[in-house]
Amino acid sequence: MARIIPFYFFFFTLLVLTGILLLVSWQTKNKIYKKIAVYIWFGLFGLLILGIIINRLTDKKELKKKDYYGEYIVNRNYFPGRQADWQYNNFRFEIKNNDSIYFYITDKEKILKTFCGTISTTNTWSSERLIINMKQPTHHIMTSNPTTYRSAWSYYLVFHSPKFNNVYFKKGHWLPLDK
Repeated sequence: MARIIPFYFFFFTLLVLTGILLLVSWQTKNKIYKKIAVYIWFGLFGLLILGIIINRLTDKKELKKKDYYGEYIVNRNYFPGRQADWQYNNFRFEIKNNDSIYFYITDKEKILKTFCGTISTTNTWSSERLIINMKQPTHHIMTSNPTTYRSAWSYYLVFHSPKFNNVYFKKGHWLPLDK
């Protein structure tokens, strides 16, 4: 309610100003006042459209459960180097449409071991958060739920590992590193 009152005050003031400008234009037969009124309204609508566009471009992506389905690889952009490359070649996971998750221990393209589990989401926020239930025993990366970081266009998952600290995953298909 507090946001609505300034809007009505501004709108009412703008209408009164437009009315005064049109009245002065009619009485003086000078078209400049009419042009000023038109420019004010075009400027207002231009700012409104610009605000909507900027909001769409910068608003964080709202995730639903179906957005989490897919393949995930280690995001090597956060801490590039040998450790990130090693993690990229040794860990990846996949979330399938039937709410199952498969965490793979790999040697590059070869899968050495698979840890299975299920996923669910909670929607206590505007964007749903991922909850992972792994069959025990599981790999140390999968012992806790990930934190989801979102931007306007994408998101990434951060798992806390007792051995590696934070491990960053992004959606993507594993490809061999060119070295």
